[in-house]
Amino acid sequence: MRIRSVLALSLAAAATLAAPVPATAATSANPAPSAHCPQLSKDLPWYGANRARLQQVIDARGSCANPHLGRGQRPVAAFDWDNTVTKNDITDATLSWALAHDKILRPKSWRDTSKWLTEEADRALTSACGTSVPVGSPLPTSTNTRCTDEIWEMREKGSLMNGHPGFAGDWNHRRTVPQYAWVPQLFTGRTVAELSEYAERARAEALAAPAGSTRTVGTHTIPGYARYYPQQRDLIRTLQRAGFEVYIVSAGSEPVTEVWSRGVGIDADHTIAIRSLTDRRGRITPWSEGCGGTRPSMGEEIPYIDGKRCWINQDIYRVRGKAAWKQQPAPRRIAVGGGDADTDVTFVADATGAHLVLNRNKDEIMCRAYDDEDGRWLVNPMFIEPLPRRTAPYPCSTAGDNLPGGGKGPLHRADGSVVPDQQDTAF
Repeated sequence: MRIRSVLALSLAAAATLAAPVPATAATSANPAPSAHCPQLSKDLPWYGANRARLQQVIDARGSCANPHLGRGQRPVAAFDWDNTVTKNDITDATLSWALAHDKILRPKSWRDTSKWLTEEADRALTSACGTSVPVGSPLPTSTNTRCTDEIWEMREKGSLMNGHPGFAGDWNHRRTVPQYAWVPQLFTGRTVAELSEYAERARAEALAAPAGSTRTVGTHTIPGYARYYPQQRDLIRTLQRAGFEVYIVSAGSEPVTEVWSRGVGIDADHTIAIRSLTDRRGRITPWSEGCGGTRPSMGEEIPYIDGKRCWINQDIYRVRGKAAWKQQPAPRRIAVGGGDADTDVTFVADATGAHLVLNRNKDEIMCRAYDDEDGRWLVNPMFIEPLPRRTAPYPCSTAGDNLPGGGKGPLHRADGSVVPDQQDTAF
């Protein structure tokens, strides 16, 4: 686990890293790979020609065609987690478990948990959750439905139960979203080990729950189960056997993501997510690491949309400073990227071999995928409970781009042309 204290982070920021850089776009003049190269399972169904096209990338970029790849030369694959590697959201599973077992500690002020939390949200949470519990003690969220409802509505919609905004102010909408950053902040005062334990227990419960089951959080009904996608587990294993470095990059909390990523053979060093800072006693704070030369903040830069690119460039390719926010030359980019939502679109688009998208009807990433600008986009319905076909076209030409200042705008290709509206065809 790489969560660091505020003091340790300030010392580390002055250091330079000289680790070797993985090469993802390397090609080889070697003969075509043999049938003995690592192969994706033919017993697991994929949509259309997606398995064959992924296999082509594995064969061409992996160690079978490039048997002399040394340290720092291995191709890289990176995947989002929630609804990409698993069905359903592990952050929701962990938070709902924590609320059901009274694991959230009462803050001195709810506004201490997020720089964007509104005064009205502070009043609503204080009223709903009460002040009878001492500061730093567990809130009785298992029995206090009002408190649980307000917390969950803030997490799910960024608003209060009365529909008013729970967060307000300025933030870069391609680098963070307050309710995503807020989930790790809710565990302020807990240790990393405690949060990991909650994730372990939530994971066991979600995997044991019947497929399709639901659970109640306050008065909210949410999915009560989670499953690893067999196809994604097989893809990750095959990539690793073929010499790829495989990473997870998630907008969830890093201790939570690490618990789940172990289930597909990915260790903590290959898991990138929100890194909360800890205090001198080792307890989680509302602060988290920055990226691309930015200082620690209360969630201003997390692995979200452009933030995922930044963390990949910084952590994997050792790109420092503002350059980490920019697309890198092909040899310093991932070979395979996979995601399901707009939060993944930037890093998935950076892939040089294959852009794998699980169709959850999210506008920006589906506009990119169906436009297929470089001929390497692969759209696959969700492997479990796929969504029905979206009847209305994706509004790529008018509202396909998530703008940094908020709102939507036309989505552009690299050459500046506007992406036309797209029909949903893989469902």
